[in-house]
Amino acid sequence: MSPSQDPRPIQHALSPDLISILKNSVEATLVAVIKQNKHTRYFSESPVFADFHSALRNLGRGHADGFSDDILLDTFRSTIPLTSYESYEPFATKFLAETCQEDDVRDMFSPGLPYYIAITSSTSSPKPKSFCRYQHQRPKHDILSDAGQTFWTFSLHYRQLIEVKNRDGDTVTAIPAGLGSSGMVRMRNGLDVVDDPLNIKLTGEWATSPIAVGFIREYRTFLLTHTLFALTNNKIETICILFTTSAVDMIRYMEEEWDTLLASIETGELPPWDDIQHVREYLQPHFPPRPERAAELRAIGKATDQSGWLVEIWPMLNTIFSIGSGVFSVAVPKLRFYLGPDVRLCSLGFATSEAYIATVYDLSDLNLFKVTSQDIIEYLDVTVEENAASLVPPWLVEVGKHYEIVCTTRDGLWRYRFGDVIEVAGFDPTDGTPIIRYFERRNVITWMAGGLLTEKHITAAILAVQDTLAPITEFTAIIDSHSGIPTLGYLLEVHGELRALFAMILNTANFKDPDAPKAPVKLHNELCRLNEEFDPQRMQIPTIRVLKPGTFAEYRQWRIEVTNSGSGQAKVPVLLWDNVAQERMLARVQKELGVDLNDEIVEGSL
Repeated sequence: MSPSQDPRPIQHALSPDLISILKNSVEATLVAVIKQNKHTRYFSESPVFADFHSALRNLGRGHADGFSDDILLDTFRSTIPLTSYESYEPFATKFLAETCQEDDVRDMFSPGLPYYIAITSSTSSPKPKSFCRYQHQRPKHDILSDAGQTFWTFSLHYRQLIEVKNRDGDTVTAIPAGLGSSGMVRMRNGLDVVDDPLNIKLTGEWATSPIAVGFIREYRTFLLTHTLFALTNNKIETICILFTTSAVDMIRYMEEEWDTLLASIETGELPPWDDIQHVREYLQPHFPPRPERAAELRAIGKATDQSGWLVEIWPMLNTIFSIGSGVFSVAVPKLRFYLGPDVRLCSLGFATSEAYIATVYDLSDLNLFKVTSQDIIEYLDVTVEENAASLVPPWLVEVGKHYEIVCTTRDGLWRYRFGDVIEVAGFDPTDGTPIIRYFERRNVITWMAGGLLTEKHITAAILAVQDTLAPITEFTAIIDSHSGIPTLGYLLEVHGELRALFAMILNTANFKDPDAPKAPVKLHNELCRLNEEFDPQRMQIPTIRVLKPGTFAEYRQWRIEVTNSGSGQAKVPVLLWDNVAQERMLARVQKELGVDLNDEIVEGSL
């Protein structure tokens, strides 16, 4: 969907005609996927799929060729179980072997060799996972196709370059393994990794930054260098940045380095940042002096308490694309403040390292998506037994119900469980495709006070206390045992420039807000309201710690370094278990709100 298109109002029930259209489309896609991937190594060799092959043998053939579409569909539905990374991993790790032989990996999950391997950020799992992504026909709709001049913070970094060798020891191809978003940028724009010696010298029509900026790994310098090139252009119409939290980081860095950025634009000399030394020679030819533009920016000045600073910098700015649903929604108010009321804030879609789940349906709604028609999405009702027999096809889902999405893809996943729970909002009136909203991660739970504590509970509760405490830029939660009795502890950054009460938090004045210390008690009450299974007597009062500005940006940079991943996709989990990460954040606490052993509300500065 292009930015100029407006969706038709969603339907809340499917007519018989739409059921028929949707069913025929989904089944045709599923048959095509089965036929495409029926002879792959994973599908042929994994014991998980033995029942499928046995069923076909019992029908008189040992493979899927020659059977009618109806038989293939019925056999798929009756024999393919729910799958997880456990069955996928032994085959994926063959690509990461010290020597990757073509005979060992060709046709592994889909015909041929993958274009890139997406390695997860391990936000919600103890170790990263690897998923092979193959090159298919380009999607019909590209939200950036008519975006005009675009400030796009793309990354091309990879963690590992896999050289696939043939029997003679010659390199057949090279496959980058790293961020899924980096691989998608490469695939979309034809930036094959084998051509990087040429790519690094180029500029692309699709972004304001030279290609070389995409090879910067250090998070702060990565964002600042993209920003530097964007600032030279006063005709920017669109900003594309993966997460709203990263957009807020970018704005903070731009404010902090404002004078340095303008001096560089004026003289045409790149800033003396150490982390651009390896690409400086490729960047400098694209960075001539622009004293007139520097003068324009000096006249504008740094951000003030008036909204719309980004529009002053880029008067033609009309749209920013960024993921702002789920936990990323907390950064939306601050980003909206800098954008002003007239710039559209739109989602990039619903995508994971494993697959692309859904496209943007309504550009005005950050959490409304149309399920893809290029892969198969089935729906597992979260209230029923977790097995393949409980899967619901798209034409039988119910509006308002919650389902875990299960995907069968052209890239070789078979009824794979993602762990993402969605809510069905309705159906597209043109073809019946489900329209969904992201709800929560299914596996982000812990047991507390007699009930299950989910990602949704943790997020909804802290957002509900903003009127008592402050607008929140970003947060995470920990199981806080500092008082001896485990409770939920929130670590958060706040909108310091938007509310006067932050004079208290930042210790810049003697302002004292009487309601802020009450936030922990309100949090306790909200958590108990959200889940009636919680025992209010057993549920300890949560703690709230306000962190120094930039703490979450520092966390992202640290995660990029320890995982050797690229900039742009480091995420902060809703519930943080990593002890080292917890210690790093707790060292940056500015203000703490909680309840002492006598149940008295206390607040303290650190």
